[in-house]
Amino acid sequence: MALPVATIERLAFGGNGVCRIDGKVCFVPYSCPGDRVSLRITSEKKSYSTASLAEIREASPSRVTPVCALFGECGGCNWQHINYGVQLEQKRNILAECLRKGARVPADCVEETVAAPRQYGYRSRVQFKVAVVQGRFLIGFFRHGSHGVVDAVAGCPVAIPEVNQLLERCRSELPNCPDYEAFTQLTIDAGENGVVLIIHDRGKVTAGKRRYLADPARNFGPCTGLYLAAGDGSGSLKIGGNGDVCYSLDSPGQAGTSVSLTYPSGGFAQVNRLQNSAMVSLVSKLAVFRPSETLLDLYCGNGNFSLPLAAEVASVTGVESNAEACNAAKYNCDINKVANVEFFCDDAAAGVARLIGRGRTFNVVLLDPPRAGAGDVLSGILTLQPDRIIYVSCDPSTLARDCERLMAGGYRVVTSVPLDMFPQTYHIESITVLGKAGKGDVT
Repeated sequence: MALPVATIERLAFGGNGVCRIDGKVCFVPYSCPGDRVSLRITSEKKSYSTASLAEIREASPSRVTPVCALFGECGGCNWQHINYGVQLEQKRNILAECLRKGARVPADCVEETVAAPRQYGYRSRVQFKVAVVQGRFLIGFFRHGSHGVVDAVAGCPVAIPEVNQLLERCRSELPNCPDYEAFTQLTIDAGENGVVLIIHDRGKVTAGKRRYLADPARNFGPCTGLYLAAGDGSGSLKIGGNGDVCYSLDSPGQAGTSVSLTYPSGGFAQVNRLQNSAMVSLVSKLAVFRPSETLLDLYCGNGNFSLPLAAEVASVTGVESNAEACNAAKYNCDINKVANVEFFCDDAAAGVARLIGRGRTFNVVLLDPPRAGAGDVLSGILTLQPDRIIYVSCDPSTLARDCERLMAGGYRVVTSVPLDMFPQTYHIESITVLGKAGKGDVT
């Protein structure tokens, strides 16, 4: 039976190329817009099918040679074979399509994607999977579609050099550690103050492991903080060094000034530091803060937005449910001597309800929710009735869902800007500004 032949039309969120076979949508991993391909159908659904590449009959002019030798085998990057300019264009199109379908937002409200300063060598935190297979100590990533570990012998090209340097040292030192077969993952987190290593262990933290890892004879290269996280629920044990990770951000409202931010190892922070700085500046530009305004920062983390933006407004109130992150935000506030910011450790929806109960009002609400979106907090935001809402999203689908609800509550999307936080992948960060319907543009 002849294999179906099709031309890849575009890319979808999730990374697959999209074509049509007999009028039915088909998703094809590792394809590129413009490819003319033969396909093997791998699954059939009522409204779509999936297929694998049997042959690239005519390669798209947008195809490039992947940098990583593990590309296509490793389950990490999925767009290394696509010209970077096309990646940016496709991310903008995906965001625009999600907002159009999910919230009826016109396509001309979506701006061009903000390119990353670095296409490779940008990740400051990486989680490497660990396995021992037939006596071989493997450190890398899960193979595409499985939990088998692909050994990243040459390191990871999207990681910053310090991460790969420590990875190389782990490859030399860890196989001699007692019961090293119990190691499951390495988290390497690099900041301006050093590099922290967390070794995840499926078992207990034994005295033998502690002695080995703490031995001064061990050479972990750039590592400045070492922890062993046990799988028995007893938490992380500090082996040595400092576990805090630091980075700095310019304050957009005060030229030449910056804030220094810290978070505990294992905690959340943006992994693309250069693009994180660009994102904070873009939020400042899009929000058009006024000195008399009050800002509510939901899901505020360690103060990543609150503190660099504080100089532009009268006051900032941050709400964060994770106690460690909230404590880091308070610490960062103190060390940077920022007087007009307060932080509360609370669930976002519950925190907004408490603020409403105290009669608090805010001119601008900034939210940066997890991938699942904002959920229950939206009703509280609508009760607050801020002049502007700045929604930072890492998932176009949940963004569209939440925008639809906010628009039903009297807001409209003024603009949405995709920002490429993760080059060589399908992931899309975006900043969307909503203003009250009928009030004109945000100026």
